[in-house]
Amino acid sequence: MLVEVCANSLESALNAEKAGADRIELCSELAVGGITPSYGLLKSVSEQVSIPVNVLIRPRGGDFTYSVSEFEIMKKNIALCKELGFNGIVSGVLLSDFTLDVARTQKLIEASKDLQFTFHRAFDWVVNPKATFKQLEGLGVDAILTSGQQNSALEGISLLEVLHLQSDRCTIMPGGGIRENNANKFKEIGFSAIHFSGSQFRKTFEKIPNISMNSSAFLRDDAISVSDIHTIQQIIRAVK
Repeated sequence: MLVEVCANSLESALNAEKAGADRIELCSELAVGGITPSYGLLKSVSEQVSIPVNVLIRPRGGDFTYSVSEFEIMKKNIALCKELGFNGIVSGVLLSDFTLDVARTQKLIEASKDLQFTFHRAFDWVVNPKATFKQLEGLGVDAILTSGQQNSALEGISLLEVLHLQSDRCTIMPGGGIRENNANKFKEIGFSAIHFSGSQFRKTFEKIPNISMNSSAFLRDDAISVSDIHTIQQIIRAVK
């Protein structure tokens, strides 16, 4: 069974390699489901990690429906990953009605030519997972990362198993809530790959800071935060 570890830093990637992982999915900001890492992190991992690394191409948190400029950024990041010699790309695009954006996903696959392509957990939002799976398989994706449209892969195992049995060539890769006490269940069913972060919090301060830099106000699945022209102008007028 292939073991893919979702790594959010150089240290995490190096630890995954030392622990015996077969492959890494590299991203940043796990709290929002992951976004594309910085150039510095990409470069450092490409230089210091020897096992295959697939890179998440997602320009921001929130939904999986992107503007023209965001989509251009995604294509530029794929080009950078090819230049740096990474093994694969993890990405995908949906339409606002929670169906697959076939045209844009196909463009990402074409941009990733010669690299592996995994369609990420945007799959867990699609309205018809079985039909969407066949669409993605037809587009030539190598793998689909999914929790079976549930909060964890264990909860979604029924759908995962159905998709696995329907697959002709595309790997269904369970991910979400996979732990040491349930990982073997996926192997027993016959899955050929699993995905998890294996994360543990390491305390960095003895005392919690008085002011938190984390804000739940910016975490929404149905909306994205954008600097607003009118709001900025009002504040500028107030101080100029």
